[in-house]
Amino acid sequence: MLDFLVNAMSPLNLVLALFGVAAGTIIGSIPGLTATMAVAVLVPLTFTMSPDSALILMGAIYTGAIYGGAYAAILLNTPGTPSAIATTFDGYPMAKRGDGDLAVSVACLSSVVGGLVGALALLMLAPPLAEAALAFGPVEYFWLAIFGLSLIAALSTGDFFKGMIGACFGLLISMIGISETSAEVRFTFGTNTLLGGIETVSALIGLYCIPVLIDLVASPDRHLKPAEQKRGFRLPEATVILLKNKFNVMRSSVIGTMVGALPGAGGSIAGLVAYSEARRGGKGDEKYGEGNPGGIIATESANNATVGGGFIPTLVLGIPGTPPDAVILGALLVQGVRTGPSLFSGGADIVYTFIFGLLLATILMLPVGLLIGRFAYGAIVRAPKAALVPVVAFMTVIGTFAIRNSVSDIGIMITLGIIGWIASKRGFSVSPIVLGLILGRIAEQGFVQSWTIGDALGDLPGQFFGRPLSMVIIALTLLSFLYPFWPQIKRLVLRSTTDPVVDRDPAPNAAVMRDLGGFVAFGAVSLLVISQSSTLNAEAAVFPRTIATGMLALVVLAILRLFITRHVTTVSIEGSRARMLAVPIIMLVTVALISPLGFKFAAIFMGIALIIPAQYESYSPKGWAALIAGVVGTIFVFSTLFSDVLGVPLP
Repeated sequence: MLDFLVNAMSPLNLVLALFGVAAGTIIGSIPGLTATMAVAVLVPLTFTMSPDSALILMGAIYTGAIYGGAYAAILLNTPGTPSAIATTFDGYPMAKRGDGDLAVSVACLSSVVGGLVGALALLMLAPPLAEAALAFGPVEYFWLAIFGLSLIAALSTGDFFKGMIGACFGLLISMIGISETSAEVRFTFGTNTLLGGIETVSALIGLYCIPVLIDLVASPDRHLKPAEQKRGFRLPEATVILLKNKFNVMRSSVIGTMVGALPGAGGSIAGLVAYSEARRGGKGDEKYGEGNPGGIIATESANNATVGGGFIPTLVLGIPGTPPDAVILGALLVQGVRTGPSLFSGGADIVYTFIFGLLLATILMLPVGLLIGRFAYGAIVRAPKAALVPVVAFMTVIGTFAIRNSVSDIGIMITLGIIGWIASKRGFSVSPIVLGLILGRIAEQGFVQSWTIGDALGDLPGQFFGRPLSMVIIALTLLSFLYPFWPQIKRLVLRSTTDPVVDRDPAPNAAVMRDLGGFVAFGAVSLLVISQSSTLNAEAAVFPRTIATGMLALVVLAILRLFITRHVTTVSIEGSRARMLAVPIIMLVTVALISPLGFKFAAIFMGIALIIPAQYESYSPKGWAALIAGVVGTIFVFSTLFSDVLGVPLP
């Protein structure tokens, strides 16, 4: 083992680990550029390297990209990568109150700890964990997805019905396009634009980032509260917070390692499950979802632990644990390395040198992550709103296009952003919609396969509820669903009269009717899906029909509760309506201009046009010239970088 450690610490491997972490962190911080894309873009660099050095570089890129997604999640409320979804729940509230630098440092420390736990598990427990992963069948994956959706209960205690309806809507969105279980086209309404379905990452960008941009231009308030004095990295403070949450970080790291070892699960599920468990058992002064550092710790330690966990089935079984692992596996095959159980004996020099290199890359992530995070925080805090809004809007557009090289995806991203903004103002949180969208395909594939097997065996209940591992996951799911409501259940069971009663004034008729309109809209969606499902074959129709029926039942119950209690959950719309409307209109016009003008010139038009609704300060002619030049220059530089360096074919 000492020889392998010495090999991993060779000057070349150390330089590759440092470069990989830095490059992955920067790429992962840009919304739309996922860890998979970061690895895929830089894979050609490895073809002339030895297999162990190539693995070290790709592993460093992977772990850096997973951590880099936290920057956008904390500072822009937009997950840079899907695994950082739950980081937004507490990271952005911390940044809004002026603790963005602390949130970035907490995320970095948590990522390092989680990455080390995952790499150590890969070093010591790879074969047994790989065998355990094989115990998961379709029904276990279905219940695992439902377990991830149980986070909705924790996110929606203010209005559980709206949270569940939003989750069902997200599940239905994930089913648009060609069915993965039967290859039948569904819910495209005759347009080729939707044949490929809704791309998950572009949908995340739209649902999270577009509402932020709309709200940014609505008022002259700064995006983030600036620090009253320079506070550096706040590393001692972040370390104290991590030590106070030592059980949280270890539990989340173990969850991330185990979920990462499940082929196809990935960091998004690991982060959501870890966050759910942290919130369920959280005891602190600050509530989760309102700026509790424990939420960042849980998510970032879990999603970085999936890096080492994902390599377990990749190297031991030859089955990719996560999408980036599939790219890495392909690169290894190009070099003639065959993964499998014999790799740990016949290719021990490659595997163990890589594992020690991954450990070193994770340690190097601490200084690299802190430095890049400090720069990102300072740049976003100091940037005037008139420069920040156009640049962020451009990043959402080019990041969305880069995923599938599709202009249509940009239009879908903006449309979903508008829907997300309207839904959030009506009290429907975006997070349950995103959870449904992320977990929809996993849930449907597991459900349909289990339903098909159970139907063939004539024992549907036994197929879903008769396996011991499934029963464990079901029990954990019920616990996660019910735990947030335990105080109310306890009061009901014990008939306690000592707890204070919260009186709510009935909402005025206008508010009730607006809320009713929101429920009716979701009810219409469920009826449309039920109607469309009647034309599909059984395998393609069973899951969407089931979800739509459940959604319709929730809508009916929510409407009944609305008229009985007359309680309305909404978010007030403050600021200039004209400025709010300008953002999506300008972005949609930009999409239309891409074809006649080309991507760069259309993006430059968007950047200059968005300066107007985002501008609240007075500038001299030189100030205006500097502002426009800065925005145009940034757009031009990043467009060139994407087209010439990353190989994205911009129209």
